[in-house]
Amino acid sequence: MMVDLKYAERFNMDIQAKIDNSIRDFIKACKLANYQISLLDIEVNYLQAPHSPSSLPKGKMAVYIFIYNSEILKIGLVGPKSNARYSSQHYNPNSSQSNLAKSILKDFKFTDNINVDNINGWIKANLTRINILISEDKGMPLLRFLEAFLHLIFSPRYER
Repeated sequence: MMVDLKYAERFNMDIQAKIDNSIRDFIKACKLANYQISLLDIEVNYLQAPHSPSSLPKGKMAVYIFIYNSEILKIGLVGPKSNARYSSQHYNPNSSQSNLAKSILKDFKFTDNINVDNINGWIKANLTRINILISEDKGMPLLRFLEAFLHLIFSPRYER
């Protein structure tokens, strides 16, 4: 597992340890299903708030996690041809039917200090993002399994 240490050093180590342990457990679960994947096949980028979204690297697919303080808000996935979903849709409530910005705006917990006009900047300034990247040749079934596995472990606020 390759970790971007520039961001990982500043990241909440408890959550980082939970994510890292969950990925190791995921690899064990894959082995039980006779699917071979190793830590070397997985790249994890910890982007502590404030963060800047990037483009999905060519040939990669991803599971992404958004965290506010220590609460996991959203865990989602993108295939190798879903760059808009990866890089921008979750920051704009009008970009798709379902996205993080829209969920936050509907959530009573956050309504006092954010609105449609400032949600994009608020997400970037206040949320930590974790990107778990896997080569597209590993296949979408594996990616869907990783997303579901992490949902069961972390029970994200907007996925319940």
